[in-house]
Amino acid sequence: MDADTQPRWREMTAAEREDAYSPSTMVGGDLGRFIASYAEQSRAAYATCPDLQTLHYGQAETQTLDLVVPQGAGPHPLHVFVHGGYWQALSKKESFFAAPGTLAQGIAFSAVDYTLAPGAALGEIVDEVISAIRFLIMQSDAYGLDPTRVVISGSSAGAHLAAMATLRLGASERPAGLMLLSGIYDLRPLVGTYINDAIGMDDKSAAALSPALCDLSGFPPSVVAWGDNETDEFKRQSLHFAELLQQAGCATDTREVAGRNHFDIVHDIASDSALGGWLARLARPKEH
Repeated sequence: MDADTQPRWREMTAAEREDAYSPSTMVGGDLGRFIASYAEQSRAAYATCPDLQTLHYGQAETQTLDLVVPQGAGPHPLHVFVHGGYWQALSKKESFFAAPGTLAQGIAFSAVDYTLAPGAALGEIVDEVISAIRFLIMQSDAYGLDPTRVVISGSSAGAHLAAMATLRLGASERPAGLMLLSGIYDLRPLVGTYINDAIGMDDKSAAALSPALCDLSGFPPSVVAWGDNETDEFKRQSLHFAELLQQAGCATDTREVAGRNHFDIVHDIASDSALGGWLARLARPKEH
């Protein structure tokens, strides 16, 4: 395997790992403008979706998802988005911005909320995402959705959650495809850094919750993408995970998106960009 695709965290001190796994270092350390953009665009998206449904996939207040379905006869394909925030920030309310672009392609859209750390352990957060996906599949008839044409996307920690949840779903429950953006797939480098303070992983739990260390056979077709303005370690995480998927015989596309960073690449997932086109292709009816 090409050494440039191997994460190099073992060679780093804890302080060096903190920098390497802090994508804000590539944008001057100021995330405020990106968070504000998520919130502003999501507010505008909510305003254009009068048929929005907020649904509970569990009993907890945080275990909800927002769903909007295109007009017209179904069943419709579905795009499920899982937000990032290092499992300890953001919510579905800043994650609805892709809804209008998704609906314009005739695809339903759902933004998933989950309990943030330290309110839930990371394994529990993974379980919540699994429950949300299962809820949408099991209730697909009620909401006019096609359970065979579900595409899950996730950004940063959301990419980790999308991948890990998929690996723990039964074969018949797995989505038609995944769009994994700027993800982290081996969590061990975070142990011993401030990033882990709210999450509380040790080496054993970090390994157990790392998609890159799991059996990847049967993983759905995927695109693994990242922005060209990312830290080297985040790029290596994506490249390494994509190589592992390919070695497992899984259909995997890789893309470094020019002019994008860790925080703004998500705006391409439902646009007329290459990523938006990939979503539309996966959501097409299957040929028999």
